[in-house]
Amino acid sequence: MKYYAVLDTNVLVSAMLKWDSVPGSVVSLAFDGLIVPVVNDEILREYREVLSRPKFHFPREIVDTVVGEIERQAVFVNGSRTQTVLPDPKDVVFYAVTMEERKTEDAYLVTGNLRHFPVVPFIVTPRRMLDIIIADAEGL
Repeated sequence: MKYYAVLDTNVLVSAMLKWDSVPGSVVSLAFDGLIVPVVNDEILREYREVLSRPKFHFPREIVDTVVGEIERQAVFVNGSRTQTVLPDPKDVVFYAVTMEERKTEDAYLVTGNLRHFPVVPFIVTPRRMLDIIIADAEGL
């Protein structure tokens, strides 16, 4: 089984800060193909821009590798707008892409900032995403 998921940028940042973490596990599963990243060009640009910020000290080669691997594994979706108003306008694209992908797949939005999005079952924390995968594997 594959899981389609829009990964919020904060999940990538957390994973890169500590690979041996729940967000790191989510990104690792995306690299392995169990989680299929769902993106568009705007999301990929944000990944690169945020991960390249000097405050994180991530080497350019590592940023290129991480974003490149996500891009290689990803499904591209054109959704970029929605009528839903969110507290942070930069989050709209993540929600819109999720909603567009949900028209054809059971997609999730994985974020560390649940309060930035509507309370719906498909917007989950990295921990919840792993729990869903584990429960499915165990047939629960």
